Amino acid sequence: MSMTRTRKTSFAAVALALAVVAIPTLGGAQTPPQAITAGGGAVSFGADTGEVTQGGFALRGRAEVIQGQNRLRADSINGFGASGALNRVEAAGNVYFVTPTQTIRGDRAVYSLTNDEVVVTGDVILTQGQNVLTGGRLTYNTRTESARMEGASNGRIRGVFYPDNSGN
Repeated sequence: MSMTRTRKTSFAAVALALAVVAIPTLGGAQTPPQAITAGGGAVSFGADTGEVTQGGFALRGRAEVIQGQNRLRADSINGFGASGALNRVEAAGNVYFVTPTQTIRGDRAVYSLTNDEVVVTGDVILTQGQNVLTGGRLTYNTRTESARMEGASNGRIRGVFYPDNSGN
């Protein structure tokens, strides 16, 4: 790889990292973005390609954003912010939102950081241990860990739940 290409690649990586860590405000001051989860903490990301966009970032190809023990993975992820704060993340294509106890799979997701909600749509599958719930739209609150499933085109949700046989 040529020196010019190496510099461009390095600059692009640094610029993308800065976009995720702090989106500049109009006044030029930088403020840290809101947390990806209610608990906050460092945000890491990875993708085949990425770019800084007007007020945010775009990740393409095996894109993922990780904070703490929560991970959002998809074919593409876009982050949007205002006033120096990351406030919405949209994911499309083979979406997975993984927490320590649950895995949510769907076609698209919108994560609103202002209300700690992830809305996953399109052939949604929620798993927790052996338990499985399917439907067309799932609203998951990362702070309370509550989930609400709505039906698919036929209006129904389906689930399989296994009893806790631990004796508790």
